[in-house]
Amino acid sequence: MAKGIIIREAHFPGKAAIEAYGNGGFRFADMSHRGSLLVLPSGIHGWEPADPQALKASDFDKLLAEADRVEILLVGMGKDLRPLPAALRAALKEAGISADPMSTGAAVRTYNVLLAEDRAVAAALIAVD
Repeated sequence: MAKGIIIREAHFPGKAAIEAYGNGGFRFADMSHRGSLLVLPSGIHGWEPADPQALKASDFDKLLAEADRVEILLVGMGKDLRPLPAALRAALKEAGISADPMSTGAAVRTYNVLLAEDRAVAAALIAVD
């Protein structure tokens, strides 16, 4: 019986600094990923959202499932700083997560510093061109 191509969800099972961003994606752990990323203590996941204005709590289900391992969430909102939607901010606060929106570039740099300090940090990074 012939098997076709198996499509797996993009996932890197570990912690890694983000080496580069731009051109619609990111580089980390000697790999590249096109599109947005959700960077959690359990690993780095491909992430669907591309519009920071349309973020909702369900976009963060994986994060909320491991909320006990995250103190700070850095949200890379694209090229510009935008506030998080109020309902999302409330859901994260209820889970005990402090969310900090900023540009994607600032979020990448801050994530790398906090990761190096072994802090309980996660990042939701919207890809930029």
